[in-house]
Amino acid sequence: MGRRINKIKLFVNDNEKSSIVAKDLELELKKYNFEIVDKGYDLGISVGGDGSFLRMVRETNFDDNIYYIGINSGTLGFLQEIDIKGCVDFIKRLNSDNYKVENINVQETKVITENKIYKFISLNEIVIRNREFKTLNIPVYVDDELLENFTGDGLLISTSTGSTAYNMSIGGSIIYNTLNTLSITPIAPLNNKAYKTLINSLIIPSDKTITFLPSKKFENLFIQVDGVCNLLDNVIKIETKISDKSIKCIRMNDFHFIKVINDKILAK
Repeated sequence: MGRRINKIKLFVNDNEKSSIVAKDLELELKKYNFEIVDKGYDLGISVGGDGSFLRMVRETNFDDNIYYIGINSGTLGFLQEIDIKGCVDFIKRLNSDNYKVENINVQETKVITENKIYKFISLNEIVIRNREFKTLNIPVYVDDELLENFTGDGLLISTSTGSTAYNMSIGGSIIYNTLNTLSITPIAPLNNKAYKTLINSLIIPSDKTITFLPSKKFENLFIQVDGVCNLLDNVIKIETKISDKSIKCIRMNDFHFIKVINDKILAK
């Protein structure tokens, strides 16, 4: 556990339910003498679904000087640890420093085009597809070693944190949250007499860089970063890896990833 938390900023999803939850949360926090501020805060709390959490860390530029946690007023909420019913208990634990801090590394991606270099940070994943959503043909390298010449609809490269998001929905592996990895998951890969492409996820350790070199000299690509779409022309090269940068997420002391999987996916 780090420094004492005193000042808090709420990042609220734009819907009625989240607004109501946020108002109740603010009143309860003030009972314990927490300050609700817009600047100079120790903790950011997102109220909404996973999209709300992603917007919060993106808006704060993945600041490693503050803590993050989410209140789930959405549907599933893998990133939103606290359920609405548990808000009062959460505040009591926060007030008594009864929590732990988990450092989560983020994904760093560099896209080199004919005219510019773009840099992106993501918590969950990036998705690479052809700009016109035609078949994507792209060689994939891991530390300069050729993995495959991918042919299919696209590729998703997720972090361990993002493995339960889009990655899971297209059949990618769920990865334990404390494992610092990237997962390459194909989207509708072609595997037949003409094309030989991996049809399963491949888990890559944190010290490896994944590189994509478009088959054509220049490629116009659709690159999605944590749900934010980027249309980039004349792409020459894409590199993605686990960054040295990390964010600090508050966890309750009884948090257990396996329980989250059971509660969110399997429990009736």
